[in-house]
Amino acid sequence: QPLSCFISLWIYPFWIFHANGIRLARHLQKEAQAQHNNSEFTEEQKKTIGKIATCLELRSAALQSTQSQEEFKLEDLKKLEPILKNILTYNKEFPFDVQPVPLRRILAPGEEENLEFEEDEEEGGAGAGSPDSFPARVPGTLLPRLPSEPGMTLLTIKIEKIGLKDAGQCIDPYITVSVKDLNGIDLTPVQDTPVASRKEDTYVHFNVDIELQKHVEKLTKGAAIFFEFKHYKPKKRFTSTKCFAFMEMDEIKPGPIVIELYKKPTDFKRKKLQLLTKKPLYLHLHQTLHKE
Repeated sequence: QPLSCFISLWIYPFWIFHANGIRLARHLQKEAQAQHNNSEFTEEQKKTIGKIATCLELRSAALQSTQSQEEFKLEDLKKLEPILKNILTYNKEFPFDVQPVPLRRILAPGEEENLEFEEDEEEGGAGAGSPDSFPARVPGTLLPRLPSEPGMTLLTIKIEKIGLKDAGQCIDPYITVSVKDLNGIDLTPVQDTPVASRKEDTYVHFNVDIELQKHVEKLTKGAAIFFEFKHYKPKKRFTSTKCFAFMEMDEIKPGPIVIELYKKPTDFKRKKLQLLTKKPLYLHLHQTLHKE
């Protein structure tokens, strides 16, 4: 589908709807990095499209930020509308000093096992102020709570924070939540949190609710809820799992809980678990049970 058609679907008023802006940013990013010869855009136009994608991500980050002062304002974003509408003829200087959003590859489960581990690089790697750091790479794919059923229990897990010795150096961190059986097979849809709300000392804060997409009573014996902490690696230009944690069925109970962190790759079958560190660093959660 030509990008011009996609833009016509989302452009008005794309700056009002957060989700629309994010979808457009992702589509723009793909087009800006397309290598195919039948692209309807020149290299210069692709560069402009990439800059627009960056601005959309910056606006997304501003909407999610807890700071009172927005870094990328609504008025700024409105300036992009005439550029998008006239992308084929636009030849003026871009109104904002930004760089095209870089290509970011998210690895499939198990794929990163074949990659070289970069533990040393991570400790001395780029911090949040790195030029390759773009906030809100993913907007989150959180799902709403299921309808209640008589006698059945629904679970809401608030992901409060995760303790990491290099918390401040993690770029665009988010958590992937999944529910697996003993064989590592998904029992519910996988959900991604939005990018972390803030980083402070040795903690990455999320404060986001995850709605379990199956009634607790319907989960198979031996199931577990997995939390994979992911972050962007600018040197390798992909999003990688840094560590993971999991919660088993007997740990489902109302109130706060802290669970241990394990080294990657994620072991969904729970056969060869290795603690991430000996330091007292954990994933902090709070559980709420809903039952009619």
